[in-house]
Amino acid sequence: MSRHGPSTQSQTPSGVRGAVHDWGDALVTVLAPLVAMAVMAALGLWAAGATDLPDGAFPHVVAAVVIIAAGGDVDVAGGAGGFAGTNAELTMMPLSVTLTGALVAGVCFLRPLRHRAVASTGELLARVARTAVLWLAALAALTALARHTFTIAPPGSPVDIIGDLLDATPTVGFRADVGLTLLFGLIWLLGVLLIALLVSRRAPLPARLVRYQAPVRPAAHAMLLLLLAYVVIGLVAGLVVAVTRGHAAETFAVILLGLPNVVWLALGLGIGASWEGRVEGPFGLPMPQVLDAALRGSEDTTLDVAALAQHDGRAWWLIPAAAVLLLAAAFAMAVRSPAGTRLWQYALHLGVAFALTMLVVMPVTRVVARLGLSILGIMEVDDLGGRVALVPHVWTGVGLALLWGVVAGPLGGLLAARVRRRGEAPTPPKAPPGAPPAA
Repeated sequence: MSRHGPSTQSQTPSGVRGAVHDWGDALVTVLAPLVAMAVMAALGLWAAGATDLPDGAFPHVVAAVVIIAAGGDVDVAGGAGGFAGTNAELTMMPLSVTLTGALVAGVCFLRPLRHRAVASTGELLARVARTAVLWLAALAALTALARHTFTIAPPGSPVDIIGDLLDATPTVGFRADVGLTLLFGLIWLLGVLLIALLVSRRAPLPARLVRYQAPVRPAAHAMLLLLLAYVVIGLVAGLVVAVTRGHAAETFAVILLGLPNVVWLALGLGIGASWEGRVEGPFGLPMPQVLDAALRGSEDTTLDVAALAQHDGRAWWLIPAAAVLLLAAAFAMAVRSPAGTRLWQYALHLGVAFALTMLVVMPVTRVVARLGLSILGIMEVDDLGGRVALVPHVWTGVGLALLWGVVAGPLGGLLAARVRRRGEAPTPPKAPPGAPPAA
């Protein structure tokens, strides 16, 4: 018998159990956020009345919303034979669903690592790779469900009657693009896992990266707190509106599907950023009525605080709200930063972190929705066509965020000056007069 035989045999079951356990962790990291996103999407669509869609379309729409929320791509197209043409386009990320999935995925990914101080680069990459493989498989399965076709001519309308006579009823449908969904879905997952490692205070890092966590993690965590604070405030405001002003179903639909779309737009407007937009036709933004009023017209309109205040003077409060919440984030960053951090470092850390945050947030608030129907290519059906667009001026917003962060960072450091922070030794009590010096 070989002297190494028993040892090898005893290690094999342990290695198998470890592999099964690691793949089990990856499976939880994939399934838990997808289930949470599906529940959030289903509740939001139910509140919006999507359960009444014909031909069992509801689960297909839920799958499409989850795919879009996870960074995937869903194509919208239509047709009506040679009688009529249908043009459709939809670009809008349901950020309530996205945020839910991101938070659940981050927690599930970090949970097995919570008792570790250091993790090797190979181990972290292996965990990411296992999660990515299962994530891509799950997205591929969802793309098979995320497809459906609707008839867009109302029953009894002239378009419906003529379409029946010519056997060319106009339709519009959606279908997930498998290739783009897998590509962008993978990028989404990798971004979520990277952000989870950045914002967590205790998640282990490779030994060579530990020295970078002091300047990076407090600022990243402060930005997460800032975004979540806006979501919480928006949630409270939405619940108050639902209770006091009616239209509860529509309000809950916005909360469950697009609350961050609204509140992070408010954050950008509060620091002076702007969007270019237009609303025309029978459709409108699934957001507060004041936004629809500010953008409705036949030409593009620049949406900023001043333009919004022309329809509701309370819009000016977005500026002091942004200042107060950003200052609170700066304070949180300073409290979590190591003792001895200088004011210029606070300015640099928060400025860069806030600029990167807006570089991520502003593009995902983009909305482009268009539906057009033309008969014989010469007559537009106005009642069935419309356009909604809201496109951010990203680089202007990023520059403004950098300036706001540079100013707020040192102020937060000054406010936290009297708060004992990590790595700072407590100040010994003063000895009474005449007492002998301590040894």
